[in-house]
Amino acid sequence: MTSKPVAAKNWDGAMMALVCGSIILLLSLGIRHGFGLFLKPVTAGQGWGRETFAFAIALLNLVWGASQPFAGMLADRFGAPKIIAVGAVLYAAGLWLMSTATNELSFIFGAGVLVGLGQSGTTFPVILGAISRLVAPDQRSLAMGITMAVGSFGQFIMLPATLGLIGWLNWHGALVALSALSLLILPLAYGMKEAAQTESTQVRRTTAREALAEAFASRDFWLLAFGFFACGFQVVFIAVHLPALLADKGIDASVATTVLALIGLFNVVGTYYAGLWGGTRSKPMMLFWVYLCRAAVIAAFVIIPASAVSAYGFGVLMGLFWLSTVPLTNGTVATVWGVRHMSMLGGIVFFMHQVGGFVGGWFGGWLYDRTGSYDIAWAVAIGLSIIAAFLNYPIKEVPVAQRPVEGAA
Repeated sequence: MTSKPVAAKNWDGAMMALVCGSIILLLSLGIRHGFGLFLKPVTAGQGWGRETFAFAIALLNLVWGASQPFAGMLADRFGAPKIIAVGAVLYAAGLWLMSTATNELSFIFGAGVLVGLGQSGTTFPVILGAISRLVAPDQRSLAMGITMAVGSFGQFIMLPATLGLIGWLNWHGALVALSALSLLILPLAYGMKEAAQTESTQVRRTTAREALAEAFASRDFWLLAFGFFACGFQVVFIAVHLPALLADKGIDASVATTVLALIGLFNVVGTYYAGLWGGTRSKPMMLFWVYLCRAAVIAAFVIIPASAVSAYGFGVLMGLFWLSTVPLTNGTVATVWGVRHMSMLGGIVFFMHQVGGFVGGWFGGWLYDRTGSYDIAWAVAIGLSIIAAFLNYPIKEVPVAQRPVEGAA
């Protein structure tokens, strides 16, 4: 008996989800990556210290991370479209509340809680989990890389657009406009419908509780998760504080916008090739080198005197390693623990990323308000990157069903 090759069949079925998922990430990530542009106008306009804004964005990352496993579990159980749609509504509500906030508490609730919950339904684990169940295992890493590459392009196009909105409508009006834009995710959510389970999801019919027990008993699961902490710290710290840092050094705001846009543009290249090479090479070993390269790029940026040229160079090089960790990390989860509960397990790993994001976003503002400098935060970012590299080095990319029972040692 002959049948259509699994890879071709799954790519045909995944194409709509791939397109819609990529655009959802483009909008969701693109809007979020522009939040750093609001730090100075919001704090100046409201008379708040930088720590207030930094705490709101840090809380966003913590709430996003804490709710992500539950959003992933619900997406695994009831399908991605419903969870994405709810996330889009919460995202829009949070942006609107940020624009109308008259006190610190309401701003923190809008940005930290509502946007955080909205992000958990509209970003990596839910989107990549749905797509991973529609393609063959040998094409999974590439599919994730393509999705992340298109999503990363949102940072490139949304940053200058956000800066233009702030200049045209002031920061209040810009947030209202972004709130309306986020509602475009709603119709895209229904393009994420999942087909019948693929062969790979039918091999091991584990329950959610069994999948959690397997993952939690695995040393490699925790090494992967704790390594992702460093990624979250660096990404949020840079996205939130780099515009203000460059402004403090007398560099025009347009340079910071261009730097963040360059990070987004070159992140397209980094995530695509991470996904492509992750299908044929060891993903944990690639993560080892990505984190070491990040440490080197950050160290060079700190050592070299600040200028527009050095900032642009940082944007290009950092962009190559910005979110290239995502397809590699999620691809490792899919390879080792399977795709049936991937959104949930990927959400737990992602929670550690967001804990790092909380620390990076808040700690940077806390340190600046007390020392007038970001030097200590940069040093921590470099150290964490080196630690993350060596946490990923020993991870074995072998399916859990083929491993000897862990824990005896």
